[in-house]
Amino acid sequence: MTREEFLRRWDALPELKNAELIDGIVYMPSPVSILHCEHDSVLIWWLTQFAIATPGCKCGNNGTWLMLESAPQPDSALRILPEYGGQSSVEGSYGLGAPELAVEICASRATYDVGPKLALYQRAGVREYLTVTLDPGEVVWRELVAGSYAPMTAGRDGILRSRVFPGFWLDGDAAMTEDGPRLQAVLNQGLASGEHVAFVRTLEARRRETAASGRP
Repeated sequence: MTREEFLRRWDALPELKNAELIDGIVYMPSPVSILHCEHDSVLIWWLTQFAIATPGCKCGNNGTWLMLESAPQPDSALRILPEYGGQSSVEGSYGLGAPELAVEICASRATYDVGPKLALYQRAGVREYLTVTLDPGEVVWRELVAGSYAPMTAGRDGILRSRVFPGFWLDGDAAMTEDGPRLQAVLNQGLASGEHVAFVRTLEARRRETAASGRP
């Protein structure tokens, strides 16, 4: 199915809430478990706190993206706005291109989130891809290196640190166990770090350059 036909059918079915087009194939996820919902709430909170503290960054969940000829619907996404140097934009009601970070909560390693969708994100240029697999419990944060995803390695303190979003830190064990206080403490450390301060300055400099150039 083409992306245009997929969106046309979507518009004709207002009761439909979740569907994705990945490389011509339509996926309609199974009913969402309570465990999935709980992890989703924790992660969107974590993303939102970073976005609030980082001018030029925005996050969202369950939004449809126009990505190559597909239309995925990541559980969550974090992007840098185009006027701050980000790589995505908006077309109509949808995100266009690739957000800098996509987040998916997976029921198992057999899900298409770590198969066809991972391949799409990689090909489209989603720079980082975080998956939280519920069975078995596993958190993997990948970064795009020379066109392919490579798992990021936690520091000696067990903390995963984004390279695209300096200061965006995650304790994988806390994400898996939904340990909110620990997640908040680690995120606050990242937001207070020199790398996050420098990142905010860089984003603001990009915004000024965009404004001076007259680019939209």
